[in-house]
Amino acid sequence: MMVMMWCWASMAEGEYMLYKDPKQPQNIRINDLMKRMSLEEKIGQMTQIERSVASKEVMKKYLIGSVLSGGGSTPSKHATPKTWINMVNDFQNGALSTRLGIPYIYGIDAVHGHSAAYGATIFPHNSGLGVTRDPVLIKKIGAATALEVRATGIQYTFAPCIAVCRDPRWGRCYESYSEDPEIVRLMTEIIPGLQGEITDDSKKGAPFVNGQQKIAACAKHYVGDGGTHLGENTGSTMISSKKMFGIHMPAYNDSVVKGVATIMASYSSWNGVKMHANRKLVTGYLKNKLKFKGFVISDWQGIDSITDPPHANYTYSILAGINAGIDMVMVPYNYTEFIDGLTYLVKNKFIPMSRTDDAVRRILRVKFTMGLFENPLADYSMIKYLGCQEHRDLAREAVRKSLVLLKNGKSSTKPLLPLPKRASKILVAGSHANSVGYQCGGWTVEWQGSSGNVTTGTTILSAVEKTVDPNTQVIYNENPNRHFLKSNSFDFAIVVVGEPPYTEGFGDSLNLTIPEPGPSTIKNVCGSVKCVVVLIAGRPLVVQPFIDTIDALVAAWLPGTEGQGVVDVLFGDYGFTGKLARTWFKSVDQLPMNVGDPHYDPLYPFGFGLTTTPTKTT
Repeated sequence: MMVMMWCWASMAEGEYMLYKDPKQPQNIRINDLMKRMSLEEKIGQMTQIERSVASKEVMKKYLIGSVLSGGGSTPSKHATPKTWINMVNDFQNGALSTRLGIPYIYGIDAVHGHSAAYGATIFPHNSGLGVTRDPVLIKKIGAATALEVRATGIQYTFAPCIAVCRDPRWGRCYESYSEDPEIVRLMTEIIPGLQGEITDDSKKGAPFVNGQQKIAACAKHYVGDGGTHLGENTGSTMISSKKMFGIHMPAYNDSVVKGVATIMASYSSWNGVKMHANRKLVTGYLKNKLKFKGFVISDWQGIDSITDPPHANYTYSILAGINAGIDMVMVPYNYTEFIDGLTYLVKNKFIPMSRTDDAVRRILRVKFTMGLFENPLADYSMIKYLGCQEHRDLAREAVRKSLVLLKNGKSSTKPLLPLPKRASKILVAGSHANSVGYQCGGWTVEWQGSSGNVTTGTTILSAVEKTVDPNTQVIYNENPNRHFLKSNSFDFAIVVVGEPPYTEGFGDSLNLTIPEPGPSTIKNVCGSVKCVVVLIAGRPLVVQPFIDTIDALVAAWLPGTEGQGVVDVLFGDYGFTGKLARTWFKSVDQLPMNVGDPHYDPLYPFGFGLTTTPTKTT
């Protein structure tokens, strides 16, 4: 008997576990692991917590399946890649020390490059990239972003946003590529950039992440977030099924076909039904009709907002969200409340075990696909990619291609652009001329973004100084008065103004005007000197009152860290090629107004953009 017990103990100690064998087919590995998991372990996989409440001990005790950085949440101010990696690995060691050793996945909002990491390359926000209509470029940006995210040990980004912004009053309009669903569909090429190109034998809807230089992507926000009434963030999209499926849904089909690993539910509602609780669209359409086999994740406290006010009945929110088809919940702080609530609901059969198993199976499928079980820990070998010159050159190219020239000269026979590099004295003015933070906008190092040198980059002012002839005098005055302008003789002026950074509902605006001192700077400078106004804004703004005053107008969107790309085109090293990917209105009273609408009467129509020819003339 003692010999038999010893044999059994030895077998248990050295037990062959199918799920740990990379040679086994994925479904066999998933099935084997699922059989071994307790309810507690399954619910842990469905739980995503914020890094500020995570620790090695928490990961082990609560069997947590995922951690995220909320907007601006970093291990320390200006954290180095090594600091990031050490934190990510510390959490992972906690996950690996559990009974089954299931690795966790770390998610972050790398929405225009690895934008939370200090020193990363910040690409133009999506409203600018849509202008390029260039899927090859966007795929390269995805690949570069993946490398920079991996440089900090992170494996998952909450991107791309494939919203179709139909009203620029929405504070997230700059996260949308276009008002035109066809352009948004084109831009889903960022997904194979982030994740890798799916193989011929891939099944439709199966997640695909190709190796350690790629990351899991997340198409968001499902669905209709760009169509809310008055552009209200988290509001209700009140449209017919025909418009929902014709405008807002097509890019999700493309994303699923391209193997997107995860999809995030939207805070918004469709005709009054919260998307986080919309079983017909989440389970019925996305999972059953489109055959999406990755996992659906909630937004930040997304299930809380199922009730009004949020969190008024959290047990109901858990019930409604999970039964609708949410697989992983971005809790993000009160994880014990979520775990206890979900445990109660499953044990008492309010949520079927089959629904829990489906959620966990999807989460494990993504983790196995990514190779997390074989390579759970990051090393320092990819640090070199963060903010590398090759990626900055790519971002500079993206900036050049995203610029739209709206006006060039007070008459068509006398264009102002391209500007001469050789001049006696030129003026650079405006609140946005010498601010990397303003160029980058929201979701840059901090959640709401910031002014000044928030990260490493090139301002438009410094790019001008670098570009012009050595004998050309460049004078910078952020907001010059008329006396200053009269007492100087400038050949021309570059005025850089626009919106301050913002994210989400903080950017909702019913007036869409250029904030002061922008209008004053335009009036003072352009009333005295030949001027080009460069508008740094995530969306079209009211410019009609200034059009007659200014000589040239450039929509530069939110170009990111590489301000040199703006100056490359202003001074003729490259030509203007960008065409508007959204309608430029005359007045907010016209909104919403999109191409194809009756009574379409814009200031600049969708597809508009003047061109210039590159010149080597100084």
